[in-house]
Amino acid sequence: MTTETVEAPRSARTARRSTNWEKWGWIYMRASGVVLVVLVFGHLFINLLAGEGGVKAIDFAFVAGKWADPFWQVYDTLLLWLALIHGSNGMRTIVNDYVGRPTTRKVFLGALVASSVVLLVLGSLVIWTFSPCPAGAPADLLPSICSR
Repeated sequence: MTTETVEAPRSARTARRSTNWEKWGWIYMRASGVVLVVLVFGHLFINLLAGEGGVKAIDFAFVAGKWADPFWQVYDTLLLWLALIHGSNGMRTIVNDYVGRPTTRKVFLGALVASSVVLLVLGSLVIWTFSPCPAGAPADLLPSICSR
């Protein structure tokens, strides 16, 4: 009687040696989705219901006043990063599922990564460097909230 061992499939060998990015992407989508629901409803409540006037009260001065507080800068940055990475991960999944040609898939995924990085950097810069009353600006261009 001869005993033969069957070699493990390549995918099992690879899974043991490397990080399972699909698993971590799946976990990220679930965790970020839960956090995003809380952040989005908090955002909507503060901006639309807690103020005096609802959506009509949201203007330049409202945003300037909100972003003067570091808590709201962190809150909005967290909302931006989680939502953009969550959406990009979803788009990555769609590209992987529906784009058959490897070269086209790589181009789409590269464009997705590039656009996501650009939007994250620009959005973060807007939130963290926002100044409603820049020094040296002409007085006629400054909003009414700035002392002249």
